[in-house]
Amino acid sequence: MKRRLSSSFRGVIFLLSLAMVAVLYLPIWKIELSAPQYPEGLNLQIYANRIGGDVDVVNGLNHYIGMHTLHTRDFVEFVVLPFIIGGFALLGFLVALVNRRAAFYGWAGLFVLIAFTSMIDFYRWEYNYGHNLNPEAPIQVPGMAYQPPLLGYKQLLNFGAYSIPDTGGWIFVGVGVALAVLAVVDLRKRWGRVGRVIPGVALVGVVLLLQGCQTGPEPILYGQDDCSFCKMSFTDKRFGGEVCTKKGKVYKFDDLHCLVESMKAGLPSKGDVGAVYFVSYLGGVDQGR
Repeated sequence: MKRRLSSSFRGVIFLLSLAMVAVLYLPIWKIELSAPQYPEGLNLQIYANRIGGDVDVVNGLNHYIGMHTLHTRDFVEFVVLPFIIGGFALLGFLVALVNRRAAFYGWAGLFVLIAFTSMIDFYRWEYNYGHNLNPEAPIQVPGMAYQPPLLGYKQLLNFGAYSIPDTGGWIFVGVGVALAVLAVVDLRKRWGRVGRVIPGVALVGVVLLLQGCQTGPEPILYGQDDCSFCKMSFTDKRFGGEVCTKKGKVYKFDDLHCLVESMKAGLPSKGDVGAVYFVSYLGGVDQGR
């Protein structure tokens, strides 16, 4: 009996498998692009079998900087990914029916393998498209690459790129978290004290991961950086400030007046502000909210 799963355990596995079926039809990832000439922004949505969103507009912009155009037919991933996700969901239903603990851990291990392989492949795709540029492109910036961020925010010329899971991606993440919780609960029942240590170790890992993802102020390069509002160069180290958005974008200002006027003009909007920092007149950095 120890090799079998409880009925509630199997029920959760069945629901997680249904959730993975939904991932087949929902956007898994999205890349949001923002620029002054596109106040409403542009969006690319990545599904299991295609690219959606403002693909044509983005392709038109990519032409100027030498990036390859994006077409669903050019990606073998869109052929195999539906089978991988669908196969994983089907295996989940079988795990619930077989009712064996070993089958569950094999299924959970397969999820980890799929997740890591997918992120590595996505990074490789972004790297190739951001670095392999047409040498005859109309706009060329020496040493410049246009690789979007794997996760989070990145400034690419006058465009801000924000990469984050979409609805299907968050379901995928939720399935992973649920599998981890199921494994922890099962190990605590089987291993006693040793199993109780696992949640603490996992919590520490999550905290460290979140700390690594936190954004903050960037160093002001005096004589090189320009004020985001008045476009004048930073010269006096006693003055300066920064506004960090919730997505991680940093706006630099050479004095308080420029910072206030820029926010009045909606750059950035108050709802996007994550933190505000000021250069201390006596040295150091002060943070405000």
